[in-house]
Amino acid sequence: MDKFYITTTLPYVNSDPHIGFAMEIIRADVVARVKRARGNQVWFNTGTDEHGQKIYQKAVEEGVLPQEYCDRFAEKFKGLKSKLNLSNDTFIRTTDKKHIKAAQDFWTACFNNGDIYKKNYQVKYCVGCELEKTDSDLVDNKCPDHPNYELELRDEENYFFRFSKYQEKLLDFYKKNPDFVCPDFRMKEITNFVESGLSDFSISRLKSKMPWGVEVPGDRGQVMYVWFDALVNYISVLGWSSTASAEFGEYWPGVQVCGKDNLRQQSAMWQAMLMSAGLPNTKRIYVNGFILSDGVKMSKSLGNVIDPLEWVEKYGTDAVRYFLLSSISSFEDGDATEERFKEVYTAGLVNGLGNLTARVAAMIEKAETEFEDAVNTPDNEVFRAVEEYNFALAIELIWKKIKTADTIINEKKAWSLTGVEQKEVLSELVRIIRQVAVDLDVFLPEMAKKIQNQFGGEKITKSEHLFARLK
Repeated sequence: MDKFYITTTLPYVNSDPHIGFAMEIIRADVVARVKRARGNQVWFNTGTDEHGQKIYQKAVEEGVLPQEYCDRFAEKFKGLKSKLNLSNDTFIRTTDKKHIKAAQDFWTACFNNGDIYKKNYQVKYCVGCELEKTDSDLVDNKCPDHPNYELELRDEENYFFRFSKYQEKLLDFYKKNPDFVCPDFRMKEITNFVESGLSDFSISRLKSKMPWGVEVPGDRGQVMYVWFDALVNYISVLGWSSTASAEFGEYWPGVQVCGKDNLRQQSAMWQAMLMSAGLPNTKRIYVNGFILSDGVKMSKSLGNVIDPLEWVEKYGTDAVRYFLLSSISSFEDGDATEERFKEVYTAGLVNGLGNLTARVAAMIEKAETEFEDAVNTPDNEVFRAVEEYNFALAIELIWKKIKTADTIINEKKAWSLTGVEQKEVLSELVRIIRQVAVDLDVFLPEMAKKIQNQFGGEKITKSEHLFARLK
């Protein structure tokens, strides 16, 4: 079977899981499920990023050891597998011993290639981004993504990566792979960024100032910059080290999913690092937009951060999956409020899918009709939409079938039919519902199974409504 590897980014463990990462990991999950249904042997990875100054400061504030702090939050992210009904095969932590060994081996490979050197430098640094900032990156001398953080002025001796060396190599790679970054406007954005000129960036920190990191090989006074360490997870989870595993060779290069704030790190920094280490570049990167709340970026200070697990608790896992897949643009910023969530939930699930299955089951039970077993295969058009990262279109294609069934019921007045005509109409409705259930399996696995159990056999009976009406 063809091998397919997909990975999300690794969220920092300095706060609870948020709605944006829930969207990212659910989308990756749907792609992984489609590829498995296609017959691919899939490796789906996610995990947590656990080093760096933000984590260290949080642990110090709470008076606990950094590892203890990470362990507590990592469990919350690991718990997303059951809470969001995910199918990930691995959950990597950057504090895992195998990852640390791989990160050090990766450093050594880049160092041996002449791409790591040491120098003194001065820079403005945003702890929120864990990134150096130039004046052009700032708004009123603040990081626009983390305006509540004071920029740090750093003056120390660190190791640097020769990013500038890879400007032309990156541009040549982009030219040869025009679909490398999706959507195309993000491809253009990263190309423009690289064309404007690349500066070497610091990849270590003084251990005396910031001890929470992977130790630099051969220099116990320095730890790796968190991004350099964390990016290696995409291959360390596959068993890559100084002696690459068979799994690495079979699954890499793979597909990555990230948010737009990760564009430079994933599609330029990481790709240059791979080139330096003599490894294949990522196959493709899908870049999500942000989720806003009433048009405003979410932040703790504004009190508009959405906890996806609270919505799961109130409305169910499949309801949250449906909202994020059907109602948020694949690539542009999207809006999420509980009011909008309720509207989408009621229109699509309660009045759409739920009403259809309830009406048809009631008519069948009243007619005392039985049906032959049938094996439906997934709609190839739906799967193609997912493979093009167009989740809203994929859901829309399924809901067109639901609307078709509703039209048949109303135009044929199915509730009033008898005899042969009744059996023909009900058979057509059962066929549509069975197809909907098969198509939905990669999107709403729990609900698809319920529908398949109810409508898949010869005898179909009423059951409680699939989705509770909101009060």
